[in-house]
Parts: sequence; structure tokens; C-alpha cells
Amino acid sequence: MVFAFLGPIGWNELVIILVIVLIIFGPRRLPDFAESFGKSIKKFRQATREARDELESATTTEKRSETPRDKPSAE
Repeated sequence: MVFAFLGPIGWNELVIILVIVLIIFGPRRLPDFAESFGKSIKKFRQATREARDELESATTTEKRSETPRDKPSAE
């Protein structure tokens, strides 16, 4: 993970952050936070998947409408 103002975050920094979070919120509230974080990640992935599918369907529909249609034959 790279943040522009922090630089790369390694395992040591992640462990320190998790320990601080554990101290601040306590072991009883930590599973609740983890569950809500997991749910929000799931919703984000679902929203991005829906947006990607919508874009793909829109581009395929646009490509179909741009294909040259059969010209009527001159009789």
C-alpha cells in the first residue's frame, strides 16, 4: 500500500496501527468493526462490478448500433 504523503506501509507499521486500534476500541468492539469493514468492502466490490457490467453492456450496445446496416438494393 502506498500513500503519497506516507510512503510505503510495511508489516511493522500495520502491526503498530492494529495494536493502537485494539487499545483504543478494546477487544470487544474490534469484531464489530471488522464485520462492518467487511460488509462495506463487499458493497464496494458489488457496486464496482455493477458499474463495470453496465459500462460493458453500454459499449456493446453502442458498437452494435454503429455497425453499417444493409443498404437497400437499387431496383
